[in-house]
Amino acid sequence: MPAAIPAGYAWTSPFAKWGGTLAAVSSLDTAAAVTRAALDRRGYAVDQVDHLVLGWTIPQSEIFYGPSSLASAIGAPTVGGLAVSQACATSVAALESAAASALGGRRDVLAVLTDRTSNAPTMVYPQPNASGGAPQTEHWLLHAFEADPCTGESMLATAEHVAEEAGIDRAELDDLTALRNAQYAARPSTDHVVAVEIPGRRGTLTLADDEGVRLSSTDELAALRPAAPNGRHTFGSQTHPADGAAGALVTAPDRARELSVDGSIAELLGFGSARVASGRMPTAPVPAARAALDAAGLTIDDVDLVGTHNPFAVNDVYFTRQTGFDTAAMNVFGCSLVYGHPQGPTGMRGIAELIEALRARGGGVGLFTGCAAGDQGAAVVLRVTE
Repeated sequence: MPAAIPAGYAWTSPFAKWGGTLAAVSSLDTAAAVTRAALDRRGYAVDQVDHLVLGWTIPQSEIFYGPSSLASAIGAPTVGGLAVSQACATSVAALESAAASALGGRRDVLAVLTDRTSNAPTMVYPQPNASGGAPQTEHWLLHAFEADPCTGESMLATAEHVAEEAGIDRAELDDLTALRNAQYAARPSTDHVVAVEIPGRRGTLTLADDEGVRLSSTDELAALRPAAPNGRHTFGSQTHPADGAAGALVTAPDRARELSVDGSIAELLGFGSARVASGRMPTAPVPAARAALDAAGLTIDDVDLVGTHNPFAVNDVYFTRQTGFDTAAMNVFGCSLVYGHPQGPTGMRGIAELIEALRARGGGVGLFTGCAAGDQGAAVVLRVTE
């Protein structure tokens, strides 16, 4: 019997642009505010939580105590938990951990994802044997963007490699990006988005809507310069860094139906991961998806809707070419290509949106898949049932 998420218990904050509203706020504080508000909205008493899984990728002050600090901040000081960090696959990893805990005897397991790409730290590593004892420094975020230590290449380079090798041209990437922009603009009004409200000495800091979204048509995208010399991607057809939080409550199916706002639940049927050839990160969602489908005993033909984390437009174009899945039935609420990428929470937002889209159509099977640093991918298959 699979673990499940009750309807109404998967949520996301709006995403703030890099350097925007949440730039000076610890991601742990954002997570605490959003999680409390999400649970309060459902009338859920936090003392029912048995276990916490915290997903993050960018260090914050006091992250050493992350799960216990977050539990205390939401009013659950006796709840323990663990931390998960797996680059852009962190959401799927945290959800898989929460599902395993729920199946292992925990009743209500809270998965919380949070990150702040703004003001990421510069790390200083001692080097006593270096010339003059000079330390090594590393900007946690920018150095990771610039080069994979296994290949020496940037993430943008991986997207360009795949586009060139698969024969995917600039026009196809712009068309895909314009479609995702249109889907975001037409998304229905739902209540899975939880505003950030953090009281302070100068009033309450509030983030009620996504920041940094610039909706573009195909013509507008075509006018942009390539992000790299002779490249196919532009700053329109790749995602942008962001800040935010997301989460879900995971439990047994019977308990999920008890908590559900309408009786429906999202059963977590299977998880999968993959690593592909060096420098080919955008291809990883395909084998990860196939692994998750195999674990669920399903095929792509059984899937009604797909959600992806696609930091580059090539991800979705490649996916549709490899699977034959209808690109219009993917990311029907938009995606990270449009609203940004805080890393840890990005996947959970996509999963929450996938659940809401399936609920709106009366149920069905959904697949979420995405790439991650190190030429990796991670995926989950779920089924929304009435």
